[in-house]
Amino acid sequence: MKFLFASDSFKGTLSSDQTIELLNKAVREVFGECETDGVPVADGGEGTTEAVVKARHGEIVNVDVHGPLMETEHAFYGKLSDKEAILEMAAASGLPMVPEDKRNPLNTTTYGTGELLKAALDEGYTDIAIAIGGSATNDGGMGFARALGIRFIDEDGKELEGKGSDLVKVRHIDVTGLDPAVKNAHFTVMCDVTNPLCGPDGATYTFGKQKGGTPEILDELESGMKNYRDVIIKEFGINPDEIQGTGAAGGLGAALKVFLKAEMKSGIDTVLDLIDFDGRLKGVDLVVTGEGRTDWQSCFGKVMQGIGDRSKNHQVPVAALCGSLGPDYEKIYEHGISSIMTTVDGPMPLKDALDNAEDLYYKGAVRMFRFIKAGMTLSAG
Repeated sequence: MKFLFASDSFKGTLSSDQTIELLNKAVREVFGECETDGVPVADGGEGTTEAVVKARHGEIVNVDVHGPLMETEHAFYGKLSDKEAILEMAAASGLPMVPEDKRNPLNTTTYGTGELLKAALDEGYTDIAIAIGGSATNDGGMGFARALGIRFIDEDGKELEGKGSDLVKVRHIDVTGLDPAVKNAHFTVMCDVTNPLCGPDGATYTFGKQKGGTPEILDELESGMKNYRDVIIKEFGINPDEIQGTGAAGGLGAALKVFLKAEMKSGIDTVLDLIDFDGRLKGVDLVVTGEGRTDWQSCFGKVMQGIGDRSKNHQVPVAALCGSLGPDYEKIYEHGISSIMTTVDGPMPLKDALDNAEDLYYKGAVRMFRFIKAGMTLSAG
């Protein structure tokens, strides 16, 4: 019997790699020696670069960039082959980089993410995947584009810095200085949101509050974003509000689509393609996946949904081991997940569950494999 282990991380407690180690230990306790394979996975958010690099036996490349407040940050991207690279904006422009008392999307920029991409382009990579979850920004991607050579000009002919408060000041966008390497590269953007750039479902009103935006700040940013949109329409003949995903990452999606002609793709699907998950399913009898909490959101671009759908297409059953279950968790059964078990083995405070996550996960894995072994016995009978 061959098992494939592919679980998401349990945020704040267990990494994807740790779940693989614990599952390997547990399956051998129950089944003895058996064939296993394990691959770290992520859904396009924080940790995606490291998971894909490990799965592909790639290399982490460290780069110094400017953070969301233009402070110096140590970021990184992943080298996957001579042509392929992967990066995540959370490493350069992520929300955790901004102290809570300084969170104000009028002041943050995606400039560092642009620097990170430029570093990869300078090394000659031409097939680049970009994960854009977890941003601290709402600048429409201006900072990102500026790092690649695009200039945003105000009414006095001066170049803007490219932060949220500059959106309302844009009068002209000069793309003549765009890094020429962009034309020879293909960009895949890991994006699971379909929000437009502006409007009640746009970048500002949907995501701005969690980045420190008060109602007054959000109104100011929305006015600026509409101005930015109108300049793009006037100068490029493209309306970002008519393109799904342009509101992602505070409008970075718009810059990626308009200036880089990037392809928007589901985060988990991109990751599974990059690690050749379908190829790994050959000869597998059972896949084990999981995540920290499973609920209705798990069906929308998350690891379990992606793993389940791919496995279902290859007629391979999937069992899940999760930290907890939330509202409508059972909807995940529609995506190829055959069974779910939780790691907790009794009522307990959340802190106790987090503090003992490794032990609980291991014991839960043993219980799960015992059930699987019992099922095999029934089937044989």
